[in-house]
Amino acid sequence: MVRIRLRRTGLKGQASYRVIVADKEAPRDGRFIEILGSYNPRTEPFTLDIKEDRVYDWMSKGAQPSESVVKLFNSTGLMARFARYKAGEPVETLLAEAKAAAESRHISTKTTRKAA
Repeated sequence: MVRIRLRRTGLKGQASYRVIVADKEAPRDGRFIEILGSYNPRTEPFTLDIKEDRVYDWMSKGAQPSESVVKLFNSTGLMARFARYKAGEPVETLLAEAKAAAESRHISTKTTRKAA
């Protein structure tokens, strides 16, 4: 089974993640099929850069997102747009809507430091 999940990158205590497509049995930071985007939880609010057209393609082929990825996709509205994609709405309008939503979010470029 193919999963859409997070792969940890970054330094110790300064985690950032890549959203990847990988086989279910592959280790967390091991072999993967494709990189779909990146996720940085240390910015306020979090930063999620993703290739939505590739996510739609993989999910329509049967790839299952992990629980943490589903939470991220729900918070950005991607799962709702995917449901509309399955219902027959054109991809171009969904991608334009996603781009407008991403531009309307005010994201600070500064990362926060966790208190030890």
